[in-house]
Amino acid sequence: MRNAASPVVFALVGGLTLAACGPVSPELAADQCEERARATAGPTGEVGVGIGSGGEVSSKISIGISSDFLRGADPHQVYESCVREKTGEGPIRPLEL
Repeated sequence: MRNAASPVVFALVGGLTLAACGPVSPELAADQCEERARATAGPTGEVGVGIGSGGEVSSKISIGISSDFLRGADPHQVYESCVREKTGEGPIRPLEL
């Protein structure tokens, strides 16, 4: 016997999946695309050092290089096209690197 709830579950899951692919708010798009543009401007990195209560020292180094940086893309063009892809509209604020 087939479960009667399965078409409903399938429709809900399918609807949520499609909703995740839709446009995002202009504010969220600007935030996400600013990060991408910053990564285009040059390598990004992070360094951290800590000392635990037992005296042990820990460290962390992270370096990131985006494919946009490697191909020499303009950060402002990356920002603008990223926002347009996510919202279907132009940016709500200028890029500040």
